[in-house]
Amino acid sequence: MRWPVVFAVTAAIAVASGCTGGAAERTAGSGGSPPVIVPGKPGEPARTATPGERLPAGEAPAPNAADVTFAQMMIPHHEQALTMTALARSYAKDAKVRGIADRIEVAQRPEIRLLRSWLKRTGNPESPQGGGHGGHGGHGGGAHADMPGMATPDQLDDLRAARGAEFDALFLKLMITHHEGAVTMATDALADGRDLDVHRLAQDILASQRAEITRMRAML
Repeated sequence: MRWPVVFAVTAAIAVASGCTGGAAERTAGSGGSPPVIVPGKPGEPARTATPGERLPAGEAPAPNAADVTFAQMMIPHHEQALTMTALARSYAKDAKVRGIADRIEVAQRPEIRLLRSWLKRTGNPESPQGGGHGGHGGHGGGAHADMPGMATPDQLDDLRAARGAEFDALFLKLMITHHEGAVTMATDALADGRDLDVHRLAQDILASQRAEITRMRAML
């Protein structure tokens, strides 16, 4: 099981995200991490940072629209997952289903706090301008209904009404789809975003939720 590792990584990101001007350097990624582009000095071209290179804070890539969109959308996406895990505590029959629900909550609740902190630190609103969370916590609809993997209001109502083995099967099916949506969002953030903290969190989400998808499929 990789849960202690995942949680440790998330906690480490939270510490890094909370740093301000006192954190003078960052480290460029290595291995499969996305390349980090370092702007050149006046008259000089940009370059790609070498793996492990220490980057002064001023040279760290500034967040772009893809980073901000990822953070803003992942918050209500995670919150809907917590709505579903809360139902599992009450209605799941299989202890393994309750266990995976607990693990999802333990992972995603701190990630919501981290995403909110990152948006505040970078001067961005929690929701897109003119948008809102449109009832995502209770029904998962509204402005975010078209996000990848989100359960519809009717699907959540069906989950609330289900009990026992019927609940377990529906929870697993909906949560697998939900996780697949998060994987899509994280993949997009890695491809289009450039903020180092967002990349680290997206990589963590990819690893943890792919592993959970495998476990949940085995329970069906």
